[in-house]
Amino acid sequence: MNEVRFPAIPADQMNDAQKEVASAIAGGPRGSVRGPFLALLHNPQLAMRVQALGEHLRFGTGITQSLVELLILVTARKWTCQYEWFAHARIARAEGLPEPIIAAIAAGQRPSDMNDDQALVHDFAVAVHRDGTPPDALYDQAVARFGRAGVLDLLALCGYYTMLAMVLNTARPPLPDNTPDPLGAL
Repeated sequence: MNEVRFPAIPADQMNDAQKEVASAIAGGPRGSVRGPFLALLHNPQLAMRVQALGEHLRFGTGITQSLVELLILVTARKWTCQYEWFAHARIARAEGLPEPIIAAIAAGQRPSDMNDDQALVHDFAVAVHRDGTPPDALYDQAVARFGRAGVLDLLALCGYYTMLAMVLNTARPPLPDNTPDPLGAL
């Protein structure tokens, strides 16, 4: 087992800036400080900005939660981020994303039987992670479906969850209850 690189800071050892961030996170839609934010509290100025952006991207776009979670799973799979996958596969299921889609993404495959929106978001995220940009036809489809603001949200979601994957993969937080890693090697 690899050692945690950014250990959780006990509340009684947090400085004022860390307490402010922890309070903002716990008082928002996340409800508690966990996952990447345990590591990010080591840099409270960064953590505050990251949590504000994440709150918008997860809870404030016009994109349905099911599609947001699909995109997050594509991102977690891209970076083999065990913690991100563990946390968001459960949320994706709760938001109604079908298990065969989740399983295919975990296996690094393009899911079959996706609806049009799922296929669009999946293919958009895969292209952005692979090439750094969607091809013109896919971009045009995304603009037609989500508008330019929605396309920017999709791009920002890819980048944001890539950043969190880097934080989590570097921080090495253990999965709760000694859960085994959910993602295998590709």
